[in-house]
Amino acid sequence: MTNEKTQPGLIVVRLSAVGQLFNTMDPSPFHERDLDHDAEEFIVSSAREIPGDLPLAIRVELSGEPPADALPLVRESLKNYFSYREESARRELHELLREGRFSLVAGLLFLGCMLMLRTLVPTGPAWAEMAREGLLIGGWVALWKPVDIHLYRWWPIRRQMTLFRRLSGCPVTVTRA
Repeated sequence: MTNEKTQPGLIVVRLSAVGQLFNTMDPSPFHERDLDHDAEEFIVSSAREIPGDLPLAIRVELSGEPPADALPLVRESLKNYFSYREESARRELHELLREGRFSLVAGLLFLGCMLMLRTLVPTGPAWAEMAREGLLIGGWVALWKPVDIHLYRWWPIRRQMTLFRRLSGCPVTVTRA
């Protein structure tokens, strides 16, 4: 597989046969099969290098004469596979945000408990001040995970969803190399 670009946004996949595009261990019909790991990785990494404002296109070049049913088979397979991956990423994002909401509520409740406990510790002695500060810090640390999820961890999944959506909708051609 090489990525010789003759136009911006074009991903060229060179194969000797259409079957190389698919996972050989998957017994499903071609249009429902998983892509071969190397083929998927090549297509996805090539698409990541193309700016988001450029339309994507995939050209599968076969060393021999393409079978008559190659174009609809490859087109449907790529569309189905990347649509599935987009939906999978959407579910992952939904689950992550649900976890973030739950951990936010739990973290806020824990912070509230630590602040109430802090008021019960007397002021004055050094050990008491350390205990008061420890309770305060522990309460704030409980918010680390929800803050991490809501500020940082959802962005890569969202980018992945967008990339898979672009790949599932891009035009596909099958030609002889």
